[in-house]
Amino acid sequence: MEDETSRIRALGEIAAEFDLDAIRVRTGDSEIEIVRRDPAAAQPVMYAAPPAGAAAPRAAAPAPATAPDAAAATTLPRGARAVTAPVVGVFYRAASPGAEPFVEVGSRVSVGDTLCILEAMKLMNEINSEFAGTVLRVLPENGELVTLGQELVWIEV
Repeated sequence: MEDETSRIRALGEIAAEFDLDAIRVRTGDSEIEIVRRDPAAAQPVMYAAPPAGAAAPRAAAPAPATAPDAAAATTLPRGARAVTAPVVGVFYRAASPGAEPFVEVGSRVSVGDTLCILEAMKLMNEINSEFAGTVLRVLPENGELVTLGQELVWIEV
């Protein structure tokens, strides 16, 4: 355990020394990933304003975790495909603060259309649609840190 702790500390020092936002090391069956964030960036940044005339969210009684609606909300519907994060990064729905989101629920997209941006290691990576269809759901919140392989957008094909 002490050996692993010292390896984690060493990786953290390397990340700090070279100003890396993330570092991942795989040795055999063991994998260590360290993601650094600026304390000022720890709070989510809201880039997209809600559309004009949007209804205010209403309070609802929490449903039990085993309710069919709760399971359906986390299960990819039949005939839908998920676009996943190719890197660890911060998820943004729009190109800049105040700009319109790239897609909304119900938007029609074609292969190659920009869905969102992932900021990784101070680079802005446009995430493009791999499928043509209709956006069913945008899963992460704007400004949320997403992990490698995390589902970002569901598209009904």
